[in-house]
Amino acid sequence: MLVFHTIKESDAPTAVALGCFDGLHIGHQKVIYRAVAGHDLGLSPTVFTFSASPLSDLKGKGALRLMTNHEKLHLLEKIGIEQVYMPDFAQVRSVCAEDFVAKILDGMFHAQRVCCGFNFHFGAGGKAGSEELRRLCAARGIETIIVPEVDVDGLPVSSTRIRSLIAQGKVDEAAKLLGRRFGYTFPVEHGRQLGRELGMPTINQRIPEEFILPRFGVYASVVHVDDREYCGVTNIGVKPTVGSDHVLSETWILDYGGNLYGRAIPVELVGFIRPEKKFSSIDELRQTVYQNAETARRMVEAGSSYVEDSNV
Repeated sequence: MLVFHTIKESDAPTAVALGCFDGLHIGHQKVIYRAVAGHDLGLSPTVFTFSASPLSDLKGKGALRLMTNHEKLHLLEKIGIEQVYMPDFAQVRSVCAEDFVAKILDGMFHAQRVCCGFNFHFGAGGKAGSEELRRLCAARGIETIIVPEVDVDGLPVSSTRIRSLIAQGKVDEAAKLLGRRFGYTFPVEHGRQLGRELGMPTINQRIPEEFILPRFGVYASVVHVDDREYCGVTNIGVKPTVGSDHVLSETWILDYGGNLYGRAIPVELVGFIRPEKKFSSIDELRQTVYQNAETARRMVEAGSSYVEDSNV
């Protein structure tokens, strides 16, 4: 898959999906799959998105992220996208709607199909909407596909709703909206080695400030190591019993004993087990973690495996 961080001319005619696509939830996927279907028409499936939320440029701070750019690109490639344009928002901030269609979609991307969600906005000041996009594209012979709202449990699917669920620890409900388990891939750092001393070695992953924070507490998790899946017990928080000066994801990978320091390891949260708490002793902590491990095994065995659905 080709990735461009500036706007350059495409070597082939394209079917372009437009959007920020934070989280790549099932609503986003419906838009993107319509671009992927353009491959059968001889068009290169393409995504136009941004390296960071436009709000970061407009207001100095964007919404907390649901995924890293690396994770987004990896998933887009799995879905079938062949090229991604991921510039800084500043590169197009002042481009009016007419010029965006004429000079970028038509002139640079040679788009023959453009796909977006019903609530898509573009052009300087975000003044143009999806119907304006349809009108401007039609004038240049470009097909426009506008995907309607997607609902789950009677409510619209949105990145905002998913952030709220994750912040409440409802990662199983968030998974229904994402079309896969919520997770993250961060480097493994050295910790205090307390877990190893207790007979339950853990991997420590610092959660960046710009990333969504799940509710503090203990989760059943699935950890991916060398193309294998392992059951895990993940604590997210500041480790009140032993103390930490920053938010960590600390995971005991059951049935695994290798050295993962420095590696970026994917962790997926399956379900919430209990809130974070301070224990009166290390022995009480150890006993509780062993109990959490048994709960985690049951939850992972019983839980659904959320995967991308090409028919979404």
